[in-house]
Amino acid sequence: MSDVEDPRLGRWPVTIDVRVAWGEMDAFKHLNNVIYVRYMESARIAYLERAGLPLDGVEEGPILVSQTVHYRKPVLYPDTISIAVTTRRLGNTSIVNAYRMINGSGELVCEGESTGVWFDYKLGTKVPIGEAFRGAIYALEATGKS
Repeated sequence: MSDVEDPRLGRWPVTIDVRVAWGEMDAFKHLNNVIYVRYMESARIAYLERAGLPLDGVEEGPILVSQTVHYRKPVLYPDTISIAVTTRRLGNTSIVNAYRMINGSGELVCEGESTGVWFDYKLGTKVPIGEAFRGAIYALEATGKS
């Protein structure tokens, strides 16, 4: 994952906890790979909500363009996973978020990164990130939870 380019970013201000469901296990009796992506999505949505971005009926907002997942340790049922999210980079039209997942024993089980672009859903094209949302991200990151 890339280093934080802006010292106002990278402070892990939002963490959610997810209880692993039995049905999320795969045939090898560990968390199915796609579930990690779902957990990251849930953390990303919580982050956007905490930043004050309305998620329904919006004309502009982020749209996911890429995501990477680095599996560090299997996750087993039953466990509760803490997923922390931060913004690594805030560009003119893009936002890069990073994720880390910690199991109930305090072990790092997964890291990831996603890139989204600010998108005008009516026009069907990317647009610059608005100053209001940019300010909300910096304010959220300033809380600096770890």
